[in-house]
Amino acid sequence: MDAPPVDDCCSVCHDRFTLPCQANCSHWFCGECILRVWHHGFTLQPCKCPICRRSITLLIPCQTIRYQRREPEVSRVLDEVQRYNRLFGDTAPDLIQRFRDVPFFLRRLVGELMDPHRSLPVVIRTRMIIEVLLSFLYLVSPMDLLPEGVLGFVGFIDDIFVLLVAFLHLSVLYRSVLVSRHSGR
Repeated sequence: MDAPPVDDCCSVCHDRFTLPCQANCSHWFCGECILRVWHHGFTLQPCKCPICRRSITLLIPCQTIRYQRREPEVSRVLDEVQRYNRLFGDTAPDLIQRFRDVPFFLRRLVGELMDPHRSLPVVIRTRMIIEVLLSFLYLVSPMDLLPEGVLGFVGFIDDIFVLLVAFLHLSVLYRSVLVSRHSGR
């Protein structure tokens, strides 16, 4: 989603969203509210989502507020979001956090690939296509580390593992694109 649901409200201030930002856990907050949560905690580490308690390592501002950048309040919040992303966006989350983030990043990636007004860098797009094609070729090829014909259901374990690694790698690759895009680099 590029914007929060219309019938939803910020879980911090319980009011309509102002300058909405989406966290890597897929929850939406007012930009000012989530920054206030961060400032009231230990500012040397990322804040935790007030809803699911996952560590927020990336904040993505709503597309519409970028067009309001000339307003001083919007500019200040966007600068703080960029600062937050510079501090915590590059930190390597643990493996469990990366697995939790896969649905969020894949949803955003598919949306970006389908939107003609957005563009991923050509190198990243090419890498993603090659990785998906290679994974698909492995899955349909008769050559397997664990052959399904001999081992039955157990033979699908290597296929599941290849898909899992491919999705994880795609989400990490897309995360790096989002971090560079939203941290002002």
